[in-house]
Amino acid sequence: MAIVGYTELAVVSASRRFGEPPKFQRQFVVEVDNPAETQTAISNATPVTLLQAHPEAAYCLAFNVSVGNYNNSRWHYLVTWDYELPKQGSPQANPLDRPDIWKFTTSGISVPALYYYDAGENLRTLVNTAGDFWEGAQTDVSCLKAHISANRATYDFSISLAVTNALNNNTYLGFPAYTWKCDGISAQPAVEVVNESEVRYWQIEVELTMRPDGHPLILPNVGWNYVRAGQRRRVWVWNEAGDEKIPASNPQPLDANGDLVSVSPGEANPPILVTRRVHHAVNFSTYFGAPS
Repeated sequence: MAIVGYTELAVVSASRRFGEPPKFQRQFVVEVDNPAETQTAISNATPVTLLQAHPEAAYCLAFNVSVGNYNNSRWHYLVTWDYELPKQGSPQANPLDRPDIWKFTTSGISVPALYYYDAGENLRTLVNTAGDFWEGAQTDVSCLKAHISANRATYDFSISLAVTNALNNNTYLGFPAYTWKCDGISAQPAVEVVNESEVRYWQIEVELTMRPDGHPLILPNVGWNYVRAGQRRRVWVWNEAGDEKIPASNPQPLDANGDLVSVSPGEANPPILVTRRVHHAVNFSTYFGAPS
């Protein structure tokens, strides 16, 4: 079996639509000396290969080829090549050579309202005018989400477990430590044919979330108990007359040492804010890289 030759048809197909990338098509008639010639040999007989530039529009590349009968002849086949504008620069035939694809979106999430910014943009504990902490208040914060699509030769689920819910331990994509968090990683097997050989790989999807205020918890330093002279004691407040201490009916402000913040009758002392990081941190650049 052999290829006798090919002829490119003079009919040229091209489509353009405003706001959309153009598309081109070239067609060849391939003659064979045996009707049982393989489809691969027939498509390879034309002077076009996948990802080759169009002769008139170099920005469009050959992305698809199809083979069909030509005029019901057993000795002639129609080979059609479709050219498109690649979505990424410098596309690669091998899926493992393709760069990661990054997508970004912004959104808001509802979180407990524990602090506010005063007129001078200083962080303050959210309390009422009597200094009591407001419980159950909610607010919205803005988030930047990054979605990464990547191809990898192997998938190590232990790495996914190690970085899921982890924070960045240093500056990442221009944002300081503890502002990025890995929400999760998914993977599924895939296969493509490159140069007539199977290439099996894993399609990896990663979700990252950035909070400008950071992911560590910012909490009012209040409690039902305080520590003084090595003893845990029940917090108290002044009675109505201001001359007797009575057990408090709600958590009271504590200082940095866990002692009760001393206040005189009639005074309000808002609780201080403490930061607690509850997620471990890793080097995001090592695991996720950066957009190219």
